[in-house]
Amino acid sequence: MTGKTITDPQLGDIVLRKSRRCRRLSIRVHPVNGISVTMPYVVPYAVGIAFLQSKRDWVISSVARNQEKLAKTVRPAPEEIDSLRTRAKTELPRRLEELAARYGFIYNKVTIKHNATNWGSCSSKGNINLNLSIMMLPEILRDYVLLHELCHLRHHDHGPAFHLLLEHVCTDRLLEAIGQGDKDAVMLSRKIACSKARYPVDHVLTKEIRNYRTM
Repeated sequence: MTGKTITDPQLGDIVLRKSRRCRRLSIRVHPVNGISVTMPYVVPYAVGIAFLQSKRDWVISSVARNQEKLAKTVRPAPEEIDSLRTRAKTELPRRLEELAARYGFIYNKVTIKHNATNWGSCSSKGNINLNLSIMMLPEILRDYVLLHELCHLRHHDHGPAFHLLLEHVCTDRLLEAIGQGDKDAVMLSRKIACSKARYPVDHVLTKEIRNYRTM
């Protein structure tokens, strides 16, 4: 992946990324990482900039929403983070092991980290990193993050094969949660039923998790 950064007088720095795996233009407004435009590798940067300008009103409103959420966010005290880390190191590896065994995944090792960039990652060596902030998510979204990283053990990109696998395991997990009376799972399943996205489960859960942020 290659890219460059431009500066907009109103929006600030914007990262333009070219990816050989990308098939269409997309814009992401992240509360911490800022604004980025991802485009197919052969598409000129000028086209990406024009696409950004065509979505400018949406980008501005998204930035405003992120700022509002950040303003309302109460940063945990150091002792609270220490407590959360202790819980995360106990509970997340155990839950990851349970889900891996259930769906037939084999990973190398798991590490609990504290960062503000992502919820988790999976390396080509089968090592999984998990953010201790996952502990602050509802149980069904917590499992979604873990399943997302487990699926990357078989598919290291976000192509169709990855999404089909993720849809399968997340659907199974949702059905189990619904059967257990999980109100969050019931609410999410209703949203999924109304979604017209190609991968509705991943689309809805990804959108839902954007209501939360890493610490």
